[in-house]
Formats: sequence, structure tokens, C-alpha cells
Amino acid sequence: MRPVYLLLFCLFSVAAMAAPKDSSYMQLHYDKFEYRIPMRDGAKLFTIVYVPKDHSKQYPFLMNRTCYNASGYGNFETHGHPSDYLVREGYILVFQDVRGRYMSDGVFNNMTPNIPGNDRKKKNDVDESSDTWDSIDWMVKNIKGNNGRVGIYGISYPGFYSAASLPDAHPALRAVSPQAPISDFFFDDFHHNGAYLESYSPAFAVFGYQKKDTTRKDWFNEQMMRMYSKPVKDAYEFYLQMGPLKNLTEKIHGDNFFWNQIIDHPNYDTFWQKRNILPHLTNIKPAVLTVGGWFDAEDLSGPLKIYKKIEGSTPDAKNTIVMGPWGHGDWARESGKSTHNHIYFGDSISSFFQKNIELAFFNFYLKDIGTNTLPEAYMFDTGLKQWDKFNKWPPADVPAVQLYFGEHGELSINKPLNEKTVFEYVSDPDKPVPYTSQTEGLTFTPRNFMSDDQRNASHRPDVLTFETEVLADPVTIAGEIMARLKVAMSGTDADFVVKLIDVYPDNEPNAPHNPKNIVMGSYQQLVRSEVFRGRFRNSFEKPEPFVPGQVTDVNVQLQDVLHTFKKGHRVMIQIHSTWFPYIDRNPQKYVDNIYKADSTDFIKSTIKVYGSSVISAGGDQGAKKAF
Repeated sequence: MRPVYLLLFCLFSVAAMAAPKDSSYMQLHYDKFEYRIPMRDGAKLFTIVYVPKDHSKQYPFLMNRTCYNASGYGNFETHGHPSDYLVREGYILVFQDVRGRYMSDGVFNNMTPNIPGNDRKKKNDVDESSDTWDSIDWMVKNIKGNNGRVGIYGISYPGFYSAASLPDAHPALRAVSPQAPISDFFFDDFHHNGAYLESYSPAFAVFGYQKKDTTRKDWFNEQMMRMYSKPVKDAYEFYLQMGPLKNLTEKIHGDNFFWNQIIDHPNYDTFWQKRNILPHLTNIKPAVLTVGGWFDAEDLSGPLKIYKKIEGSTPDAKNTIVMGPWGHGDWARESGKSTHNHIYFGDSISSFFQKNIELAFFNFYLKDIGTNTLPEAYMFDTGLKQWDKFNKWPPADVPAVQLYFGEHGELSINKPLNEKTVFEYVSDPDKPVPYTSQTEGLTFTPRNFMSDDQRNASHRPDVLTFETEVLADPVTIAGEIMARLKVAMSGTDADFVVKLIDVYPDNEPNAPHNPKNIVMGSYQQLVRSEVFRGRFRNSFEKPEPFVPGQVTDVNVQLQDVLHTFKKGHRVMIQIHSTWFPYIDRNPQKYVDNIYKADSTDFIKSTIKVYGSSVISAGGDQGAKKAF
């Protein structure tokens, strides 16, 4: 049983996102020190520092602030963070437990609200920005051999801590790389557009318990074994049998402080709003390299929103975004053949990023090595399977396309069809649409489905499927996607899942690395997808029910994409209302708080989608911002 939980932990512990490497180089070339760095309110943060043994020159700091146990880096093992290229280049490597975690003092707070600079004058007013400022100030003054410059990087939650260093940044902080960063928990990680990621339920073993004292011991496995007493082979059946979310409260999460915060704040109220880092990303001074993966099921929103926010608030900032063909944090490890799920994208793509983008970024801003040749946007085209460079994102020179629905499942590009056509399906929360074509056990967040085959969904009667003719010419979509749906329903609430899919030719050859049961001919590869909880169609703060039978506008913003649908392929759109158990089930009868809904609240609903709906793809669609 224990290996199941260890595997789960590896899925999201940043310290375990790359296979352990030989620590002999670190032992030969670095000396290790441990410090408890004092903060302005008297708390002390546990910090491991590796200093190069070569004292003939000065080095910049490269810092990783983490909630995933800095002491795990204490045996001359960096777990691939930073990359071998950066380790061998020579930096003072810093790993720090954030406030309230493991060996650091204080109380842990998820997505600690930022206190604006003018309000942070009181000694005891602290946040992640002030803790970073105090840490940098102490390190520059007390650790010998430094050149007075600091860089910060981190993946996932440490990506948020990297972004949180930007407001009121210490003058020594010159380069920041938020990678797969969380920007807002109502739209990243635990929620997507307000819909709860039920697949995240095991994560509360990490994020919802306070430690009693400083400790180097991971408590995740202990909490997991208490919460989930038996291994789970089929998460779909497990969560379906669990029933409504209120049963998770009663049976598993009742004493978890973060779970209780979530169920007590089902809407985008001030609790969530003040945990949004985006409004505070103004007047940015350090250079920023934001990194994400096009197939990141957890934090696809964060990198895009952070980059765009800085572009809007500080146009002159040195601000670059990189989006590659990766799942969550995959750029931190190299497998040789770069694949996501069954799709091959090329060789050594992660190494290319580590050497030619990440290393070049930190070397230039922290060591004055090389030249600043990075473009504004370094983006991977997941259809052509190649890197493209852009001087802005979304790009201005790639035309947007409009996708229209036809009465027999046709999908038209830039040509409206019969707007009077009505499509309908019956959505049954007791028989939800699976998020994947494969049977998966209990995981932290599923990953492979982000490029999965959608043929299983297209065969279901509760999934609307629209498809173009075979493309005579390639079609590139670059930028945001907005599904402007006109809908009606027999119930009073519903979710809407919209998928953009690349349909391969019938004669597409099977890839040699794929399992024998994977047939690439007519493969329906998921390119982009998103869920929208319909109650939030007018306001994430003030939800409202639908009026049964009334035609209503629902705009579903999908995350950005760079994908070329090649000649001979087809473009497909799917629309449905359940996506389980990646997303929790909407009862489809409006209740004030879905986390407290009863099983009797879950009803079938006839959903209608009207032919006057349109998918606007590419460019900046002017979507309603969450900040």
C-alpha cells in the first residue's frame, strides 16, 4: 500500500520532479551550510546553502523557496533543481522552507495574501514578498563570496513563490523565473473557472495540515494512509461511489483546514481575491522568464496570466514567456525522446530549454555572460512540432479563425452555417463523461489526458461533436480561444466543457514508441480544453441560476494555444457538461454551495446548444479577466 502513496507524492513534490542524480559532483565542488535566517517579525526560516569551493571568484545566488521540504536537498542532492547546466556553471545554491513549513518558524498560509508596499511598514506585517526581501538582504550581507546578485526560480507552488518575490523586489534580485506558477487558486490548481478539481483531493494531505513543531520529516504518507485506507485502482468508480463532495468532508477531509476554507468559500469572494498575486505584479524591476507547458493539467493558466499581467502593467519590463510541449514541470527532466502521452515532439527538448534558454537567462542577468537574445515569446508549435519566436504574445501576424457549427456535425472555418440549428444532449451526473480514455487509479492530478485520444468521448450521446472536412491547407491557431455559446437547459445549472481536437489522417502510421493498443490512424488528439461552471457566467463573485428553457450566453475562455492543424488533418470541437473525476460533478439543480449538495440535488438535464454559437480562436479574444 505504501508505494501507492509514495508515487502520488512524486507526482507533485517539486523535489521529486526529476530522477535523483549522482551527488558526487556537488560534494566535490560545493560546501554545504545550514542557516535559520531571521525575518522582520522574529520568525526564522530554515535555509540550506551550497557555496562553490572555488573561492577565486564571486558568485550570484540562485534561490528556490519551497513548501515541499528544503531539507530534502540537504545531502548534496538537488533533484534536478536547478539543472545540471546551472549547477556546473557555478552559483550559490539556496533552498529555503517557506514560513510554517518543515524546519521554518511560523504558520503556513496557502497563497499568502500580498501586502502592498505602503502597507508593509508595521514590523509584524509579513508576506512572501517581505520574507524573500529579508532573506535576500541577510544572504547578501552575511554569506561570503557573493557578487550581490540574486536569481529565483521554482516550479508549481515554488513558481508562485518566485512570482511573489516580484512586488517590491529587493534591489539585489535581478532575475526571476516563475515556472508552472500558480497565480490564483480559483483559476489554477484546485479550481478551473470555479469548478473544483476533484482529482486534487489527495493533495489536501500536503496543503491542509499545520505542523506542530519544526521537522525534517514528510507527513504526506502518514496523512494519505489515514485519509485513503485502501489503494484505488479506478478513480472514476471511487469518486462516483463516494457521492457528493459533502461525503469527502464527512469521510476524509473534515479536519483539514484548507478543505474547510474551500467549502466555506465556493465563490470568488475576498478570501480568494486577496490570494490572487496578479494585481500586485506592477512596476516590475527584475528580468522575468515565465515558463509553462502546453499540456499542463494543473497550472496552464498561471504562466500565461503572469506574463500578460506584467506586459500590461510594466511594458518596459524584461519579460519573456516560454511554452513548450510539456506536462507539469517536464522541462526539469530529460527523457531523450520528448513525448506527451502518445505524441512524439522531438528529441531532448527539455535539455534544449535548460541549456539555451534557462541557463542563458540566468547567466546574462546574474553573471553578465552572453547577450540578451531571448525573444519576447519562445513558443512551441505542438502541431508542426517546432519552436517559434514571437516579438509579442499573442502574435499579431497570425490571423484569428472563427469556427461555426453545422446541423449534421459539420464544423466550418470562417464561414457561418445555419444559426437556427439546435443541438441537444442529456447530461446525467450519475453517468458522467470520463476525462480520459484510460482507466487510472487515484492520482494527484491526471496528466496524460491533456493530449489523449477523444474517440471514446465522441461516441457518447451526451457529447456534441463537430468536425471539419479534411484540410486542404494548414490552419494555425495562435493565442486565446473563446467559445461564445448560446445555451438553454431544463435544469438550473450546468458545466460546459469545450475541447479543441486535432484529428489525424486515417493512414497515420503508428509510432514505434507507442503501446500496441494505440492506433494513430484517425487519432483524435486533444489540443486544448477547459471547463466553465455556468453559474459564474456573469460573475465569479455572485453566481446565479439559469432560467429553465431560456436561451442564455455562456462564454468559455480556453487557455492559449500554438498549434498548426496540418494539411490532411481535421479540426474537431466537442462540447459536454461532465468531465469526471478530473472535475467534480455539477448537480445541475442550482444549489448555493455545491460542496454541501445532497445526492438528491443531482438531476439529469437536457442541454441545448444553438447554431448561433461560435468559437473564436487565435489572437487576444478580449476575454473577461479574473484580475
